[in-house]
Amino acid sequence: MRIDIISVQPQLLESPLNHSIMKRAQEKGLLEVVIHNLRDYTPYRQAQVDDYQFGGGAGMVIMPEPLAIVLDKLMNERKYDEIIYMTPDGITFNQKTANKLSLKENLIIVCGHYKGIDERIREQYITLESTIGDFVLSGGELPAAIVVDAIGRIIPGVLNDETSALFDSFQDGLLAPPVYTRPEDFRGMKVPEVLLSGNHKKIDEWRHEMSITRTQDRRPDLLKDS
Repeated sequence: MRIDIISVQPQLLESPLNHSIMKRAQEKGLLEVVIHNLRDYTPYRQAQVDDYQFGGGAGMVIMPEPLAIVLDKLMNERKYDEIIYMTPDGITFNQKTANKLSLKENLIIVCGHYKGIDERIREQYITLESTIGDFVLSGGELPAAIVVDAIGRIIPGVLNDETSALFDSFQDGLLAPPVYTRPEDFRGMKVPEVLLSGNHKKIDEWRHEMSITRTQDRRPDLLKDS
C-alpha cells in the first residue's frame, strides 16, 4: 500500500510515521508513506500557500492552485482509490473505515490547516472527508498520522502476531477485555483464575463476557449500533 500525505507542516509527521510499527511496516515493504510539502508546489513567490478568505473573517485559507498542482501530479502517476481530506466537519473515522481503507492500494491524505482548504478543491478532488473527533486541532497532520497508523497496523504481515489486531477494541463492535501479565499477585490484586487455568475455551468465553460487560459500562452506544 502507498499513502501520499500533502501537508503545510510535514515535519509534524516525521516522528509518528518513522518509529515503532509504522517503521516496521515500511521496512518490510508492506507500506510506503510519501510526505509532500505543499510549499514545494506553489506557483507563488516566497512559497505562499494561503490567503485571506473572500467575504472577510478571521483565518487564512489554503489556496487551490498549490493543491491542484500536487494532486494532478500524483493522479497522473498512478490511480488512487481515495483522496481523503482531514477536516473537523468530516465523517468520524473509526475501525470500520480503517479496515475498509486497509484493503486499498493507493491513498492520498490532504491535511487541512488554518481555516481549511478552498472549497473548490473539496468539490473537485476529495472523495472522503474525515475527522478523528468533535474538536479542532491546529492542522490535519496529527489526524493524518492517526489514520495511517490505524490503517497500517492491520495490513497483513505488519504485526508479528497477525491475529492480535483481530482482537483489538472495535474490531467486533466491542471493547477489548481486561489484560494481565506477571506477577500473578500485585499488591494483593490477583489475576483472574480462569486466565491461569489453561482452558482456552473457558478463557475465550471469559474474555467475550468481559468485552460485553466493559462495552455496556463504557460505550453502550456501540451495542446499540451493532
